Amino acid sequence: MTTIKKNKIRETKQYQLPVKKEKYPLGYDIYPVHTIENNLISIGYEALAKELVDYDYIKIDGYVGIRFEDVRMHLDSAFKALGVTPKWVDVSRAMKEEKVIEEIIAPYLGGDDPVFGRITNLTLIDFFNATELQALSQLNTQHPVIYYGTGATLVPVDAKTVYFDISKNEIQFRSRAGSVLNLGAQFVDTPKNMYKRFYFVDWVILNKHKNSIKNSIDYFVDGQRDNEITWMNGLVWREKITTLTHSPIRVRPWFEPGAWGGQWINDKVEGLNKDVINYAWSFELIVPENGIVFESSDIMLEFSFDFLMFLNGDKVLGEDFKTYGYEFPIRFDFLDTFDGGNLSIQCHPQKDYMKKHFGESITQEETYYILDKKEDAKVYLGFQKNIDSAQFKAVLEESTRNKKEIDITDYVQEFDSKKHDLYLIPPGTIHGSGKNNLVLEISSTPYIYTFKMYDWLRLDLDGKPRPLNIERGMENVIFDYSGDVIAEKFIAKPTEIAHSSDYVLEHLATHEKHLYDVHRYKIYSHAVIKTNGKANVLSLVEGTTVTVTINNTSTTFKYAESFVIPAGVDEYEIKNISDTPIMVIKAFIK
Repeated sequence: MTTIKKNKIRETKQYQLPVKKEKYPLGYDIYPVHTIENNLISIGYEALAKELVDYDYIKIDGYVGIRFEDVRMHLDSAFKALGVTPKWVDVSRAMKEEKVIEEIIAPYLGGDDPVFGRITNLTLIDFFNATELQALSQLNTQHPVIYYGTGATLVPVDAKTVYFDISKNEIQFRSRAGSVLNLGAQFVDTPKNMYKRFYFVDWVILNKHKNSIKNSIDYFVDGQRDNEITWMNGLVWREKITTLTHSPIRVRPWFEPGAWGGQWINDKVEGLNKDVINYAWSFELIVPENGIVFESSDIMLEFSFDFLMFLNGDKVLGEDFKTYGYEFPIRFDFLDTFDGGNLSIQCHPQKDYMKKHFGESITQEETYYILDKKEDAKVYLGFQKNIDSAQFKAVLEESTRNKKEIDITDYVQEFDSKKHDLYLIPPGTIHGSGKNNLVLEISSTPYIYTFKMYDWLRLDLDGKPRPLNIERGMENVIFDYSGDVIAEKFIAKPTEIAHSSDYVLEHLATHEKHLYDVHRYKIYSHAVIKTNGKANVLSLVEGTTVTVTINNTSTTFKYAESFVIPAGVDEYEIKNISDTPIMVIKAFIK
């Protein structure tokens, strides 16, 4: 482990979210915004200091990944320019010792497991000494007193609350640079270890904390940029989040290279840094990691999707809120293997295993929708007939031990990839995308629980072998998902539901173990769709542009863009504004 690095803040070739929305591309937009009235978002520490200068007590709280000493430095300078010298109180002084924190979080970190832990049931107060927090509240010898750091709102004193949020991608970029720490840590760990701790401990705890203080935030700050902030009044921020439940919602996607990554995204998506080895993923709608961007007078401010669910989850999910609560249960993402490589041969955990071992309430129930492909593209799905489980395990282990290639098609079926086909991957199904596909992965929301069983002997981008999970895979894989049943029941057979001169509606039935279902609209002119009290997740999978109208307000979406229609919307109209038919995929909870 090493001490925090101060010079380089982020390790990535991805651009930071600009302060201003300066360009609206003709195609796919990597910075989608939800426009609110003018002059509701402000820029800069100087403006924030002017807003806060008359208050005697201020709490600056925020998410892990915020560099609070940088915040203190910038704000202190801005206050002093106004002739005010604040007393700064670092709330980390009230945290328990690192060794104590390590002891209480150890049960959730999975020991030596390089990938998996267990979702914690700890809360933020478990990291603090109550008597020390009380002592901090007595530090009132000069004004203003500014309590700062994650957990500042736990100090028992009446104060204005400023909350600094940061996007999950930037947290990871900063952890890779060694410029931030895990919650309660004193030293930087490896990026993969830090991510595991973020996922199973920090983000869980801090999301609970966000939820507990959401209505008391007086000023909300987007703190993801190196040296600049955008911010808005907390009451106005909450009011504008509520208005989102009456409109289509598109999160800000983010993009990552990977060992098997391809070039489709790099070639087709405008505005990305092209100086990358590949793009393996586009996180289109993985809501634990995505944010939503407000735009006012061209100024952009991002907040986590979690806040939308904490404030208005019932309006987003409708009747399904009783089942899923604050967890938005559907995700969309792209897997790009164009001129790249095969994904690993893998499976995902069954629901009981997921709950027992990882503490998750739902599991990964995937489908592959083929958005685009090259002629030789394949999909690996299901076992061949009569595979002996012990032999299969032995072959995998020998391959790992001796670095011996496997002809995986001796064990796993290989299908020609077909554009617009939907391949069904319920938990326990052996599968993987071959190279030269652009897969729209439609799934339930958990997204890291991939048990890689064979990975073609390749190295990760860091030059090290990617972790395999043969043992966990064998505990979950279903060998009965094999033979002829795969072609018959694991590749959706489109069934027409409705037909008119305006559109055709097809049902792409998912597996009985999928919690969601899929419809496809082929639209000639327009289609009016009722939500029936369900959140709808959609993507334009054929055509260049579509407009979505709700209560006479229209929003335009481009090819491959995904968006959510909240359950609180009764009906919406999708209009084809081109001369050729378009196709839209819709996923929803059964």
